[in-house]
This record gives sequence, C-alpha cells and structure tokens, in this order.
Amino acid sequence: MWSCNRRNFLSIGLAGLGLAGCGFTPAYGPGGGATRLQGRIALETPKTPDDFGFNQRFEERMGRGFGDAYRLGTTITVSQQDLGTTSAGTITRYRLIGKVAFHLSDAGTGDVLLVSATDAFTGYSTTGSTVATLAAERDARDRLMVLLADQVVDALILQAPDLPAPA
Repeated sequence: MWSCNRRNFLSIGLAGLGLAGCGFTPAYGPGGGATRLQGRIALETPKTPDDFGFNQRFEERMGRGFGDAYRLGTTITVSQQDLGTTSAGTITRYRLIGKVAFHLSDAGTGDVLLVSATDAFTGYSTTGSTVATLAAERDARDRLMVLLADQVVDALILQAPDLPAPA
C-alpha cells in the first residue's frame, strides 16, 4: 500500500537538487564519461585465454574500438593461493588473485594518457572429480577476468572527463 508522506517526498526532492547543483552527470548520459569513450578504445590482440576473456568483457561494456581515438594496453597476471586444506594436507580450495596493469594512450600520437592498475580475486573448490575441478578453475578464471575488466572500465569512465581529446 502506498501512502503519501511529505517528509519523504521533500527529502528525495532535495537530494535530487543537491546532485543537480554539484554538476553530477550520468556516466552514460549526454556528455558523460562513458559516451566519450564508448567504441573508441582499441584493445591489444589477445595472446592468452585470460586476455581473451578480459577483452570480451571490456568490449561488452565499452563496445569494440577500432583504434580511431585511444588504445588500451594491459598486462594481466594471475597467481594461485592455497585456501583450505584437510587434516591430511589435501588442498580443498584455491584463491585466484588477478592483477591488471593498464595504460591508455592516444592512438594518433602514442602519448600515454593514463597509467593505473587494479586487482581482484575469486576462488574455487577442488573437492569434486578432476573434471569438476578443472571446470571450476576455468569458471573462476572467467569470473576473475570479468571482475578485472569491469574495474578497468570503471576507472576509465571516472577518468574520462580529465582525459585530453585525442589527436
């Protein structure tokens, strides 16, 4: 059941005015950071399955770039850490720790505009069969690449207003 409450209505309205007054622009709205970069960032050719998964997710979010404005270079590393063991010493769970160092450069001049890095982790269980463990590891790596790509996209969108226009 809906009831009208003036205090709730006023607080929501005042919050909206506060956002409008501070220059808030939606990332995917007109003039937002995402629209400035969408479809304009070319990625390196993938060399590993991890690179491929990262690129796939990046292009899902930002569109395929054809190198007209920016190029994104990445270095992805994944390490594995034992997380759980039985009393007999058998490992039952692993954590995958992924790190991506990235740089955004102007496609025309090659000038580096942004250098940054991010990291994330996922885990998987080894208590099933060999096939189940391999499938779980592959799924964990795929999830890790999605997390890393999303973090890179978010970082680029946040920095977009400060980036110089491409040459």
